[in-house]
Parts: sequence; structure tokens; C-alpha cells
Amino acid sequence: MLGRNVPDVTLKTRARDESIGGDNPFRWQDVKTGDLFAGKRSVVFSLPGAFTPTCSNEQCPAYERYYDDFRALGVDEVYCISVNDAFVMYKWSQDLGLEKVKMLPDGSGDFTRRIGMLINKDHLGFGDRSWRYAMVVEDGEIVAWFEEPGINDDGTDEDPYVESTPDNVLAWLRENRDESRRAA
Repeated sequence: MLGRNVPDVTLKTRARDESIGGDNPFRWQDVKTGDLFAGKRSVVFSLPGAFTPTCSNEQCPAYERYYDDFRALGVDEVYCISVNDAFVMYKWSQDLGLEKVKMLPDGSGDFTRRIGMLINKDHLGFGDRSWRYAMVVEDGEIVAWFEEPGINDDGTDEDPYVESTPDNVLAWLRENRDESRRAA
């Protein structure tokens, strides 16, 4: 993964547009990931699904809690990407009270498949989902990678959440701040 560019795919997002009016003033907006990650330093984390226990109780809240620490180390944005649609990601972020972490819906799993993290979670009735990972992206290039051990399609894991924690990503950023193109 290191040294590769992130996949350049189109994510189907919803953008608030007050000109629409009504109770649901949102319009469809395509977001190209190549454009999204260009010219900035981002932390991206991915997880199996919205409203699931580890993702909702630990991972998303932790990245939200440490957002200012990421910013202090020169990170421009923190993104959560999941194989869920825009409506689910929006409602989930509201439910979690997220204000800083930006949600990216990978509803068709195109980004996740192209980055090599698409797994089958049929044993839970989920279908195709993402394996849990995190990365640091600088101007579209993956410069740090944190993947949970034991990637599989058969559910033989215990939903590990050890490597992709914000603590590990922050430690890497602190250790590598002098070598980064956009050092803090």
C-alpha cells in the first residue's frame, strides 16, 4: 500500500442545499476521491459498517475525540469511509454527534474494492463490507498504513481493533513529523 495513490473513484454523497427547501434540503453530489485527497494531508479510517458496536462505541468516537490532536500534527481532514450509502452515513454521524470527522459513503464498495479491503460479511448478513484499516494520505499518496490482522471472508476474526486506532496513527504522525512533506 505504501507509496501507492489512493483509488480515484466517484462517491455518491449528499450536500446541503438551502435552495431546495423543505425538510430534506439535500442534493446529490459526486465526489472524486482523487480530488478529495489532492494537495492535503488526510487521515482516513475504514470500518465494517454504520451502527455496528465497535465502529459506533469505539472507533468513530475516538477519531472525533482526537481530531484536534490530528490537526495539531498537520492533518487537514479526518475521514471515515464505509461501505454504506450516503443516507446511512449521514444519519449515523448525527446519531454519534460527530462534528469534525467527515463521513464518506462508499455505497457500492468501489473505493474499498480498489484499495484491496473489500471482504464478504455474509456470515452476519452484511454482504460486502470493508475490513478495518486506517491510513495517512499526503497529496493522494498513502504514506502510512494500519491494517487489522487476519483479513478474511469467513468470519473467523473477532472484529479486531488494535492496529487502526487513532493512538497508533497519532504515534506514527509524531514519529514522522520531520520526514513528512507537510510537517507540523
